[in-house]
Amino acid sequence: VQLQASGGGLVQAGGSLRLSCAASGRTGSTYAMGWFRQAPGKEREFVAAISWSGGSRYYADSVKGRFTISRGNSKNTVYLQMSSLKPEDTAVYYCAADSYSVTSSEYDYWGPGTLVTVSS
Repeated sequence: VQLQASGGGLVQAGGSLRLSCAASGRTGSTYAMGWFRQAPGKEREFVAAISWSGGSRYYADSVKGRFTISRGNSKNTVYLQMSSLKPEDTAVYYCAADSYSVTSSEYDYWGPGTLVTVSS
């Protein structure tokens, strides 16, 4: 399974971006998926996760109320709508598949990441 994230870019504080993640390859199953991020000099951290059905979602406290994870109409496509962005949201954002967890090691598949930069 290959994952490809897109939608990153430069945005001013208070602005919005929507990240997309599409899975390809052996996608016979519908995967639970998550988003993580890694800021310069920091460890990778959990952002949000969504169950395979889309019925359950979980967010890190730092993004709760500002970010929304959702599934697309196409199987194994996931979005991360980011609003009220802050400079501290600047990071490389990674999508991951095959787990509904806050722990990165429990995900089997990872995309290459997309950079989000929030200017103050």
